[in-house]
Amino acid sequence: MKQLQDKICVVTGAGGGIGRGIASACADSGGIVAVLDINEQSANATAAQIVDRGGRAISLVCNTASEKSIDSAASIIERELGSADILINNAAIFRSGQLESFSLADWNLMLSVNFTGYFLSCQRYARTMLASGKGSIVNIGSLSADSVVPNMGPYSAAKAAVVALTRQLAIEWGPRGIRCNVVHPGMIETPATAAAYIDPASRVAREKAVPLGRIGQPSDIAEAVVFLASDQATYIHGAELMVDGGFGKNLVSLVPRLPANQ
Repeated sequence: MKQLQDKICVVTGAGGGIGRGIASACADSGGIVAVLDINEQSANATAAQIVDRGGRAISLVCNTASEKSIDSAASIIERELGSADILINNAAIFRSGQLESFSLADWNLMLSVNFTGYFLSCQRYARTMLASGKGSIVNIGSLSADSVVPNMGPYSAAKAAVVALTRQLAIEWGPRGIRCNVVHPGMIETPATAAAYIDPASRVAREKAVPLGRIGQPSDIAEAVVFLASDQATYIHGAELMVDGGFGKNLVSLVPRLPANQ
């Protein structure tokens, strides 16, 4: 029996990168996947990839900054597949800029997608989870929840808020049968981060900063998410799982130091 056999898995932001990797891993583990993304073409491509490999998936357009869009997608999923067993909140956007000139519109948009959308999705899919007394939610966080990324507006603040939300959900919904956990990816190579690895020297420097000696792939995050979502993790609740190759524990060693003989 596969880990997620016949479980209905909803994955937001599943049109590419980490989200596509998570959706594919859920399907490979026997899950029936609802691929949600604001980009219809990308969502369709992920679902098609899953089906081509013998998996089960549908694709839907969903803007997680919109409560109406979230509700519409959830209603279609319930009608076509049934009630969600697993929700994986992964949708995220990035806007760069210094805080002194960061626009309020971009600030609010980032918070809407990277934090409020997680809450709204949790709230909507929890309706049926709470009614049935079971369910699993995995939120995708970031190492930047603790280690702030400069010139990224409220990204770090939003990810820190996702951690607090996960803890709150764990306390309130755990007694009612819903497990809630958060996964923190480290440096992961995706289309969105590809520019950081074009320069060979930059790639080597980044690899050296990771104790395991390599940049992570979406599959590294996906396998951790599948585990947390599955019944193999039935006593893991309110937890933060770092999937970073040890990078987060290596920060002090990256501080320049004088040679030993000086």
